[in-house]
Amino acid sequence: MSVKRPAFLAALLATLLGAHAAGAADALYVVEQVVVSVNSSADGSGERVASLKSGDRVELIERAGESVHVRLPDGKDGWLRAIYVSGDEPTRPRLQQSEAEVARLKAEVSRLEAELAGAASVRGAAAAAPAPEESPVPSPAALFNAAPEAGARRVWPWTALTALVALAVGFALGWRTLDRTIRKKYGGLKIY
Repeated sequence: MSVKRPAFLAALLATLLGAHAAGAADALYVVEQVVVSVNSSADGSGERVASLKSGDRVELIERAGESVHVRLPDGKDGWLRAIYVSGDEPTRPRLQQSEAEVARLKAEVSRLEAELAGAASVRGAAAAAPAPEESPVPSPAALFNAAPEAGARRVWPWTALTALVALAVGFALGWRTLDRTIRKKYGGLKIY
């Protein structure tokens, strides 16, 4: 039984590897800002088969050390150094897609702002139209637009002035506490 298990696992592994090789090949892309020569041999000594530029897509056939064997879009195959290709899609097309999405979203925002402006003008026209009958309960707009009482007018400036004074005193006390803490920590020196 133990003899059959490794043989079975080896056969299963070979089948999976064969199915992977027969299926879709891994896509590789030429990295940014280069023009690469594709040669007929792995060590680069063979004749040039083709030249690839940034963003060109090739299919991976095999890896051998620092070289990769690739199939070109026209069906030819050749070797190039592995550092010139990446499995990640180039950034330039992704950037163009992102810019197109941003332009689409800006257009959507402009359309929604126009709709909002139209709705606001309709609401303003409806508010300007006279009401058919005054109701005994004041509307929320009438409550907010009502003139404040004389006592409320005099209290507000004093409240604001008190808040500013309290803020200034709090800032001064905080600064003094920080100064004392730093001087205590560094033996009387100001380090800030």
